[in-house]
Amino acid sequence: MVVKAEILLPGEAVTANCLALSAPISFWGGVDPRSGEIIDARHPQRGRSVAGMVLALPGTIGSSSASAVLLELVHAGKAPAAILIAEPDAILLLGLVVAREMGWATPPALKLSAAAQAGLGGQRLSIATDGAISTATA
Repeated sequence: MVVKAEILLPGEAVTANCLALSAPISFWGGVDPRSGEIIDARHPQRGRSVAGMVLALPGTIGSSSASAVLLELVHAGKAPAAILIAEPDAILLLGLVVAREMGWATPPALKLSAAAQAGLGGQRLSIATDGAISTATA
């Protein structure tokens, strides 16, 4: 299986497990910036961690503070390994842009439809620098 995603913010090649969220999330109040844990009591994946995962987002729930939470996750070493997002969220991705400007290693961000994301959960994925996403071999 190989899927090509649109690169929103480039990054290094990544191999990591995929956490495919089943519902949109607000990073502000929804993700603990110190641990990476999903803390929104109403979110289906509450208690799961985004840290080090390929995070597949079917959508985001807007907050102008989402970028600050993502920036804090990068700074704490608890950011996702890569972000797959169905529709670009400029506010969220601003956190990665600022982190890069500060010289911190940041995950790549790619646009991939929610339908294409749906089958990726729980799989170990490899994401190439050109946006090619494939199932990683052991």
